[in-house]
Amino acid sequence: MIKYRLFILIFLFIVSVQAQLLNEIGFFGGGANYSGDIGDETYIKPNTLAGSLIYRRNLNTRLTLRSTLSLYPIADDDANSSNPVRQDRGYSFNNTLIEFSAGVEINYLDYDITTYEYAYTPYLIFEAAAYHYNVVSSVAPDGTYNYASEIGYALPIGIGFKQRITRNFGYSVELRARYSLADNLDFSDENIPQLNFGNPDHGDWYFFSGIGLTYSFGRPPCAVPPRY
Repeated sequence: MIKYRLFILIFLFIVSVQAQLLNEIGFFGGGANYSGDIGDETYIKPNTLAGSLIYRRNLNTRLTLRSTLSLYPIADDDANSSNPVRQDRGYSFNNTLIEFSAGVEINYLDYDITTYEYAYTPYLIFEAAAYHYNVVSSVAPDGTYNYASEIGYALPIGIGFKQRITRNFGYSVELRARYSLADNLDFSDENIPQLNFGNPDHGDWYFFSGIGLTYSFGRPPCAVPPRY
């Protein structure tokens, strides 16, 4: 009898989850910035245009799986810093990160785009990310840099707010923070004397803030009929 009841509970849970399934695809546009060993030390201060493609899979009204493919150009200049030491040093850089991330959204409120009753919610973002970027591989005798490509990893977190526009369209506003497990997004390298600057024990940060538009589709036949 206990096994039978347990089976019923599991079955009802799966049905309730499956009834909530919903796909979303869309894009984000906004700004990116870096915080590290060069330039302004402000954490959130967008100074380049950036964007993402996003896919979401809503498991239920509170939990969503997500993945993004993002283009994050990052750049800074010591002239933008309020630190006199950095201003006198005069370093600058620019780099481009192509990032793939995957993780979950946890909705603060119940969210279901097919209803007006659950049409908006703040949410938290927890992800893991990998990104492609450039590093300086060597410095020629004339001071010219030679570049190479590498794959780096980051621990992203974020916050957001999403709301229904119509039954199939919604918008989201997000702030994403990434702690890089590398310290050379700005080309610093303790193994190259000309680029041995900053603190190698702390990774660089990069940030994205922007707004997105998503299209929802794919509610299964067993789902509750939509309420407009």
